[in-house]
Amino acid sequence: MSTAPKSQILYIAEMVNYQEGSVVSRQITKEDAGNVTLFAFDAGQGLSEHTAPFDALVHVLEGEAEVTISGTPHRLTAGEAIIMPANEPHALKAMQKFKMLLTMIRT
Repeated sequence: MSTAPKSQILYIAEMVNYQEGSVVSRQITKEDAGNVTLFAFDAGQGLSEHTAPFDALVHVLEGEAEVTISGTPHRLTAGEAIIMPANEPHALKAMQKFKMLLTMIRT
């Protein structure tokens, strides 16, 4: 999968489309130090609980999501962000259609 072009203005929320009953993702950039991925979740869709070895920043671009970290739910809407700490269980669920930018920095 190719990443987004460099040195160009990107209209991030327009770079991925919703698909009925699905979660769609597009990698924006990927480097050894980390990556940035754009997601579009249809209402009711989500990612089941899992862990990651690195901190990850979730930035909601559109809609509303519930991000659960170590059993604690957090409601986020457009413009809000949260850091999911490394090695802590987390899950995401679309309360309505939503798009997010996920930034993971490897250490």
